[in-house]
Amino acid sequence: MNGDRVRFITHRGQRILLVEYDGCTAAQFSTICDLVPSYVTAEPKGSVLLLADFTNAQMDREGLEHLKKATVFDRPHLKRSAWVVTNGFPKAFYENVKAFSVRDLPTFNTREQALSYLVAEDEDETRELASPA
Repeated sequence: MNGDRVRFITHRGQRILLVEYDGCTAAQFSTICDLVPSYVTAEPKGSVLLLADFTNAQMDREGLEHLKKATVFDRPHLKRSAWVVTNGFPKAFYENVKAFSVRDLPTFNTREQALSYLVAEDEDETRELASPA
């Protein structure tokens, strides 16, 4: 089941790695985090568009540590990433991951907004679509 939560999709002709944390348990959260680097690091550096959807995900401190490690491993291979987060995602966890990974982690309220950001053609458009957490 966890393998189905990490997969490549196509949106507007662009290949995007979709990581679906939505609705997962804390134990599943850690397992999913551990799967992501194997997908990302198999791709050329600077090429991956990654969408992580945290809607209704259950997460604990152990999951936070797994997420932090995954974001560091992924960084060289990412072109752009976007997170779908809801009010249930602790802001302190987000800030902790962002500081640890030294990555820009734009957040969005919906998957559609995040997908639009990922496939945006130019920097002005991406800046306009991105919103702070």
